[in-house]
Amino acid sequence: MSTTRSSFITAEIASQPVCWSRAVEALPQHTSALPRPGERVAVVGCGTSWFMAQSYAALRESGGHGETDAFAASEFPEERGYDRILAITRSGTTTEVLELLDRVRGLAPTTAITAAPATPVTKAADAVVVLDFADEESVVQTRFATTALVLLRAHVESGGMLPAGVRTVAEAVEDARRALAEPLAPAWLCAGQITFLGAGWTYGLALEAALKMREAAGAWTEAYPAMEYRHGPISVAGPGRLVWGFGSLPAGLVDDIEQTGGTAVAASQDAAGDLDPLADLIRTQRLAVATADARGLDADRPRNLTRSVVLGARDA
Repeated sequence: MSTTRSSFITAEIASQPVCWSRAVEALPQHTSALPRPGERVAVVGCGTSWFMAQSYAALRESGGHGETDAFAASEFPEERGYDRILAITRSGTTTEVLELLDRVRGLAPTTAITAAPATPVTKAADAVVVLDFADEESVVQTRFATTALVLLRAHVESGGMLPAGVRTVAEAVEDARRALAEPLAPAWLCAGQITFLGAGWTYGLALEAALKMREAAGAWTEAYPAMEYRHGPISVAGPGRLVWGFGSLPAGLVDDIEQTGGTAVAASQDAAGDLDPLADLIRTQRLAVATADARGLDADRPRNLTRSVVLGARDA
């Protein structure tokens, strides 16, 4: 019998409904630092923060708030012009983010969202949003990333232009509580491989779910835009393997998956009823920890990873 080793991350995952509500309450004090309607915005981050940037960019632009692009901080195209650059960094010490903010100083207003107030990013960015109540002990990010996205999502919502089909943050908070209470299906826990799918703003969530499973449990996971699944990735589908869709899966895809012997999972189509996609991410976070525990791994401190990637001479 395996012994549960993961402690910090389990508590951090469970705290997300509270953190999300606090982010909504804090929004008014941060509004001036966040993108204004009509601004052309670039959102940057690394790892999990990059995936949250992708989700926010799709939400903001599809809601009609302005052109919004997302980049890994190391891949930012400095020749492009933006009205604002928004950086997401839990630690406030990530090398690529700090170096980018240094290079674009004076070219466009910059804002950083971080969990750590006394870190270099607070001097590197023109404006800083500190979500210290969502900081984490675990190396693996969960609540800070989702709380940052909730803050940005609430800001989009406050502009009165939510994209069609996207729930309010209040509804997402309630769904998060359901996602924490629902038992994990045994078939998920013994899956040999999982492919996560998303579309629009949920594609970033699919990428993040796959990363969580790899980071915490060393699992074989992949992620794709939902309609791309038939264009090659379906070749790995089969018995004992899952295809997890954030939101509804495209018409006919469930049948295609089942014909391979694989199992399709989508919160809009299972017994739990419809869940907000961000709340559904909580289920995959829990699955990552449960898989790590079953394998005798410590999801708080996965191998080869540190809380922040600090390169060269930079002092964390």
